Amino acid sequence: MAEVKASLICGVVVAFLSSAVLAVVEDLDDTFKQARLDDVWLVDFYAPWCGYCKKLEPIWQDVGAELKSSGSPVRVGKMDATAYSGIASEFGVRGYPTIKLLKGDLAYNYKGPRTKDDIIEFANRVAGPAVRALPSKQMFEHMMKRHDVLFVYVGGESPLKEKYIDVASELIVYTYFFSASEDVLPETVTLPELPSVVVFKDGAYFTYDEYEDGTLSSWVNKERFQGYLEIDGFTLYELGETGSVGLQLMWYFTLLSFAFRLKTLIQRVAKEYREHFNRDFQFGHMDGNDYINSLIMGEVTVPSVIILNTSNEQYFLPSEPTETMEQLVQFINSVLNGSAQAYGGDGIIQRVKRVAFDARSTIMSVFRSSPILGCFLFGLPLGVISLMCYGICTAESDDSADDIDLLKREGLTDEEEEEEDERRRAHELEGPEDGENEEEDEEDLEEKHRYIPYSVTYCLCTDGR
Repeated sequence: MAEVKASLICGVVVAFLSSAVLAVVEDLDDTFKQARLDDVWLVDFYAPWCGYCKKLEPIWQDVGAELKSSGSPVRVGKMDATAYSGIASEFGVRGYPTIKLLKGDLAYNYKGPRTKDDIIEFANRVAGPAVRALPSKQMFEHMMKRHDVLFVYVGGESPLKEKYIDVASELIVYTYFFSASEDVLPETVTLPELPSVVVFKDGAYFTYDEYEDGTLSSWVNKERFQGYLEIDGFTLYELGETGSVGLQLMWYFTLLSFAFRLKTLIQRVAKEYREHFNRDFQFGHMDGNDYINSLIMGEVTVPSVIILNTSNEQYFLPSEPTETMEQLVQFINSVLNGSAQAYGGDGIIQRVKRVAFDARSTIMSVFRSSPILGCFLFGLPLGVISLMCYGICTAESDDSADDIDLLKREGLTDEEEEEEDERRRAHELEGPEDGENEEEDEEDLEEKHRYIPYSVTYCLCTDGR
């Protein structure tokens, strides 16, 4: 009896906790459009049939619970975009799930990894002010420890500060922006002039120069990445988006499967040759070769050094093994001056080849993992298609024979048709003579059957006159 009571109590507690968690994520309807302006909202636009949406659902519940318990002003909700398609369209929802943070009249898209920590970081960053103040050296040092890349505006009111605030409002979805006075910075930091915009990363700092670096937005977009980083599919997508947003020059990305020697070599080039290559290259490593194999439609040895131009999907391979810094620098310079041979591209032929390669790779992976499932998925449709083709070919053959007979009929003149009809009627009235063999001559039989369709067609024509 005690065990039953304990089980009931546990069930009640679990149900209560579950309902409490669910309560922190609000189901939104069409009244949300007017009510949203009073608060900051983090909304998941989903579709009930979407598999990715179902996968995100438990993570979304954790996000709501975490933000609620931490006292965040961000309210978390979810909306069925298929039931409220009008509102979803107004917010620019094109796929599922779509995560947006709505702050006043502004809507910020979340494009990062769908993990609880990344989503919460995004919500707290965007919900706050676009530019945060650093009032002391202690706060500056604390922020330096928390962030790999730190943008700081130094100085008082100026047109540059207005541009900085505009850029921060646009790019806060990617990184933090701060402002400080000059005495807050370390004594080792020397600025050429005030006001200035400075980025701290990779153990150094770099100052924005309008004449050399172009627009502030493009400079921030480029500098928000570390000089050397681990690249995955999401990071590669972000790098490609960055190149298309503000940079006028081509962006190249050096990718390699993990190997300590090559990693150290490329890290040295990224740091020591920053002034030469930073404008055009982003350095990093990619653990694994699946993406590169799909790109070049082949098998890349591990480790390898590859330069990829994401704007046109061209790639470059060194003509000889890269073992020294001089060889790597020479290879990069050959890409810059156009002497290196380019492979791949985004032409029509390459796209068709890539689709065929991806389809073949998918089929082979299915057969390797589950041969029976592969036979069912691909063998059954092929069998059905084969039967359909056979039926179509057979039907075409019969129709072709009829068409030939009709063509023969059309080739006769009116006089020939009348003579043929009279001959057929006379033959039917006479009938077989006595003593004559009942078996008809094979040639006459064939001739009779050959003209029956013509006679029927002729009779129909005369009746219709």
